[in-house]
Amino acid sequence: MLYAYTLLQPDTAARVRPAFPILGSPAGLAAEATVCAQLLQTVSRGDNLVLEDRLRDWSEDLRRR
Repeated sequence: MLYAYTLLQPDTAARVRPAFPILGSPAGLAAEATVCAQLLQTVSRGDNLVLEDRLRDWSEDLRRR
């Protein structure tokens, strides 16, 4: 969740991933996909609209992994 909310601050987001190496693990990727999906659902309800483009980009990146 922390990573998701730093997506609007690319420098900060780039520092979060190395600070939490579990994010690159299979379990971490599953957690990332879950958080991303949950936040995209909030976008569909009108929340977190400012994150929408970044969440969609993140979703595509997760699909490629």
